[in-house]
Amino acid sequence: MDDATQDALEELRAHIVAKLGNAVIGHNIGNDELNVEVAGDDVVRTLKFLRDDSSCLFKSLMDVCGVDYPEQENRFEVNYNLLSYKHNQRVRIKVRTDEDTPVPSVSSVFPTASWFERECWDMYGVFFSEHPDLRRLLTDYGFEGHPLRKDFPLTGYVEVRYDDEQKRVVYEPVKLTQAFRSFDFMSPWEGMTRELPGDEKAEAEEG
Repeated sequence: MDDATQDALEELRAHIVAKLGNAVIGHNIGNDELNVEVAGDDVVRTLKFLRDDSSCLFKSLMDVCGVDYPEQENRFEVNYNLLSYKHNQRVRIKVRTDEDTPVPSVSSVFPTASWFERECWDMYGVFFSEHPDLRRLLTDYGFEGHPLRKDFPLTGYVEVRYDDEQKRVVYEPVKLTQAFRSFDFMSPWEGMTRELPGDEKAEAEEG
């Protein structure tokens, strides 16, 4: 990072901390971006400020994504990635929550957040309160669980297949059955009893 970029981010960090006060829980600069952690109850106010303040003008919400840290009490981290075209800067707002505590929806501030939050709900199970239409987005109807959680089984809970008798798609619990097999670890050169292809030629040459 060059000195000019570093100075600009330091100035932006000081401005945000001064304006938002106790709403800011933590902050750091990394990969040419400013990361600011705020409390869930303050996320709507924070994004409104970042969108409208003349020193910020983060008019574009690029993404809302989740991160899962299952060993922590507040296992989920919701990241809001913002871009300012005016100042050519990026900022990432972070909110921590658990499986039961909802995060306020920011779709009233950035309409694009509606689908991003639906994806985060679908993949991680983070509930967004006051969301106008919080439904699954990527998984199928009747899907169980949230597939990007670290404790979600790789096989899932159900499998989908087409049933020829019922002439429709059916959902069944995953069954990982394997027939009993007896493994013989003898060397193939010692265990082979039948002739290999080409053996008859060798016998013919010897004769």
